[in-house]
Order: sequence, then C-alpha cells, then structure tokens
Amino acid sequence: MKMSHLFAPTLREDPGEAEIVSHKLMLRAGMIRKLAAGVYSLLPLGLRVIQKVSNIIREELNRAGAQEIFLPVLLPSELWKETGRWDVYGKELFRVKDRHDREFCLGPTHEEIITDIARNNIRSYKQLPINLYQIQTKFRDEIRPRFGVMRSREFMMKDAYSFHATEECLQKEYKNMYDTYCRIFDRIGFKYKVVNADSGIMGGGFSQEYMVLADTGEEEIFYCEECAYAVSSEAKKSDNCPKCEGKSLNKTRGIEIGHIFQLGTKYSEGMKATYLDENNEEKPFIMGCYGIGVGRTAAAAIEQSHDKDGIIWPMAIAPYKVVIVPANSEDPEQMVMAKKIYGDLNHEETVLDDRPGRLGMKLKDADLIGFPIKVIIGKALKDGKIEIKLRKSGEVKLVEIGKIVEEINDLL
Repeated sequence: MKMSHLFAPTLREDPGEAEIVSHKLMLRAGMIRKLAAGVYSLLPLGLRVIQKVSNIIREELNRAGAQEIFLPVLLPSELWKETGRWDVYGKELFRVKDRHDREFCLGPTHEEIITDIARNNIRSYKQLPINLYQIQTKFRDEIRPRFGVMRSREFMMKDAYSFHATEECLQKEYKNMYDTYCRIFDRIGFKYKVVNADSGIMGGGFSQEYMVLADTGEEEIFYCEECAYAVSSEAKKSDNCPKCEGKSLNKTRGIEIGHIFQLGTKYSEGMKATYLDENNEEKPFIMGCYGIGVGRTAAAAIEQSHDKDGIIWPMAIAPYKVVIVPANSEDPEQMVMAKKIYGDLNHEETVLDDRPGRLGMKLKDADLIGFPIKVIIGKALKDGKIEIKLRKSGEVKLVEIGKIVEEINDLL
C-alpha cells in the first residue's frame, strides 16, 4: 500500500469527545470515525486490525474443534420470552416491531437462538458434544456509550456455544476453551490475567474473565503473587487468597476482553431443549458459552501499549507491519531504493510513504499509527546503509543495503 493512496485521515490534536487513550488514538490515527453516540465506522486501518484479531480467533477456534456458523441479528421475541430474558434484559435490549406488529430485538447475544437450533436439530447423545461459534455484530443500548469501541452500542463479538450430555463433558470442553483463549491472547502478545467472575445476566454456574492489564482499566482485579488465583471485584469474597493459606491479595486494574461460562441447563430447561440419552430418555442439554469482544481486544491492545507519540501495536495485529519512509521524496536515489525495497517485501504488510512533505511529518504519522518497523532511507544511503527503527523498543540499527530485506523479514 502506498501512503498517498491510503485513506487514513490522521488528526494532530486529541478530539474533545474522547476520554481514554484508545479512543483518542484510534480517532487521531484515522482508524475510526463516530457516526452517532456509541456507533463508529471502521476505516481501512481500523478494519485491518479487527480482521487480524478475528483471524487469530478463527484459527484457534477451528484448531480447537469448534465449527463456525452465522446467526441472524434480528431475533424474534418469542425465543427470549421462553427464557424470561425479554423482560430481564431491560432497556439495554434494542427492540423493534415489523409492519405486522411482531416484536423483535437486535441481538446482544445468542443463547436463545443457538438453543433453538440445538433442540430442533440434535436428537441423540451420539451427536454430542458440539461447539458452534460466530464472529458477528452485536447491539446493546448502553445507557452511556463511551470510550469509543471499548463500550459502544454496536460492536463485533465472537460468541461460541457448546452442548453436552454430561457435566464431565462440559468440564472438558470448558478447559479446551480456557486453553484456546490463552493461545489467542498469547499470540496477540497481551499481558493478562484470568479471573474468577460473576456470571451476571448470563446466568449459569462458574465463569472466568480474561483481563488485559492496563493502568486505565475500568475494573479492579485482585490476585495472589504465590499462585495463579485471581478474582474480579464483583466475585471477591475475601481479601485473602483461598489457595495460599490466607495470603493477602494484591490489586491491579484490567480490561475485560473475554468471558467463558458454564451455563449448565439454564437455557435448555427454560426452552425445553432436550436430547435422547443412551437409555432413550429425554435430558436437557448441558451448555457452555464463550465470548470475546473483538473491538475491545483491539482497544485494549492500545491501552496496554502506547506512548506520547501514539500506538505501539503488537506485531500480530498491527494494521501494517512495515513502513518505508524516504527522507526526501524528491531525491531520485532515495525513491528508487524505497520502491525497490517495497517491491521485495510483502505488499500485504508494507506501506510505502511516497507523499511529498517533511520527514518529520511522515515519522509522526508512522508513530501515531503504530507501524512496528520503520525503514528510513536517508543520508546513510550514500554510505550503503539504511536505517531500521523499531517502534516498541526504539532500537535503531544501520543495515547494509544488500541485507535490508533479510533483516526486515527476520524481524517479522
């Protein structure tokens, strides 16, 4: 991609509407634009980040044996009334009526819909277990949408649902999803904790949240330094670790990006969703539910890793990994070299800043957007050298022209 063609309308100042770092930087870096309160358009750079997060999630869910589906956004009220959530969900549920006065909602989550599919299509224990997931737009009428894509009214989410014949089978799949989530967030490069949590309106039994550690985190986390125990403020029952003989818990802050639940039979019993067991007796499905906020994941990466100049993306989800910056776009020798390196690298992950203008302006945009690797072609070219600068560490190295492509590929 050439910078002269890239639609990335960057801003020099923080927008007045933005309160947290990720919101400010996504607006300034030209990744999102506000359409209405809690509703944002994804521009090319922002969409690339969302797509990379989604691809990592999809790869790991498929690897774990889950199967991808795609469910409707427009959901009939009858299913929600079967579980009682039509009334319990309250004003956060976007409700609409069609021309025949039938009630629907815009889906904030899909337990009822997936349970309806299961009860109409899975009859025998021999068809279990199964884990179905989707990556899809969700809607919640937040009372005060804020913080950009961190808490919006329309958002992208991965939600998975598993169906089982036994509690032991649910526990096995829950552990499978626990490990899968760890692989996802390890691949992205997060520092995070898995905390025991309150299941809230989702219901069911035990649940755990995946919390990205960040000073700007909206939630308090309590954890033990001696073991892996961690708990959210809502689920905390004591100031001491229950596993380490009363050792005091430490406190930090985090951003929830994932939540996994053991739902049990809450939805299957409410909707009379059953299968036939080995004795030909009807039994309710035992269920699990597993969610990841895709947009929140992107925003959390910024909250965890940024500086005064802009975003410091993890390599795995950076919109582009490399930017090539000729110091003087009017210098024929520099431009020839810039285009040669650009041609030798993977165009899918490389930007060539071919715009006219000052070097300082180009470097400011590169740091704001957060390209992990800057390749600067300047005065050192006369000595057969090209500068590479890493966004995360600030490390600078001069590399011989003949080794520049190999050096960049080694960093990717």
